[in-house]
Amino acid sequence: MIRIAVANQKGGVGKTTTCINLATALAAIGWRVLLVDLDPQGNASTGLGVSQAQRAQSSYDVLIGSSTPAAVAIPTRVPRLDLLAATQDLSGAEIELVALEDRAHRLEKALANTPPGKWDICLIDCPPSLGLLTVNALVAARHLLVPLQCEFFALEGLSQLLQTVERIRVAFNPELSILGVALTMFDKRNNLSAAVAEDVRACLGATVFETIVPRNVRLSEAPSHGLPALIYDLKCPGSEAYLRLARELIGRLPQLAVAA
Repeated sequence: MIRIAVANQKGGVGKTTTCINLATALAAIGWRVLLVDLDPQGNASTGLGVSQAQRAQSSYDVLIGSSTPAAVAIPTRVPRLDLLAATQDLSGAEIELVALEDRAHRLEKALANTPPGKWDICLIDCPPSLGLLTVNALVAARHLLVPLQCEFFALEGLSQLLQTVERIRVAFNPELSILGVALTMFDKRNNLSAAVAEDVRACLGATVFETIVPRNVRLSEAPSHGLPALIYDLKCPGSEAYLRLARELIGRLPQLAVAA
């Protein structure tokens, strides 16, 4: 199972929207997808139409070892897309994890023990911080996808994230690699968006995906209906951008394309 962490310690950059819509696109082409919601706010769970009543068990139970991903996973409205939902219990998880053995490897071990062939790919939606929840995601993942909002402070936050990734590589997970940086919330009416996109490409080159996700009202509306934008409005500019981004992602995972 390919594991991708979607992380950026800055909030409001499109992590959850990216997770939901990439997971939907991959499920639509026939891959069995697991989305792990590690954000205590639970926006990925809400955005996929999973109510609080359906979250009897959650990613919290997997982290503390009281259950397994296979037992906790909830089928969503999207065929072949399963969810490890988030609950408020995750808010206190970082404190509880400190006292547990192998606290940085809890998610990695749980996913490694999943029955072979149950899922082809796992996307992990991280909280907007660099705490133990995000560390667990980065240790469990083999690839990192970074959504980056096209605004001035984005580059400053990116450098901090890349330093953390390097520390994770050295201390816990030498296999972790950066799959790509996805530019999000691009406003073509704003010269600053274009300037930031140009700066990011100058700094990171081919690491940056060609696809740019625009600011789009339909992307913002979709979660309130409990649907991915790709289902809510397939033809809107945001959905079309995520379809292109999914194709790029697939191109960077040739081993998965062959397996599928």
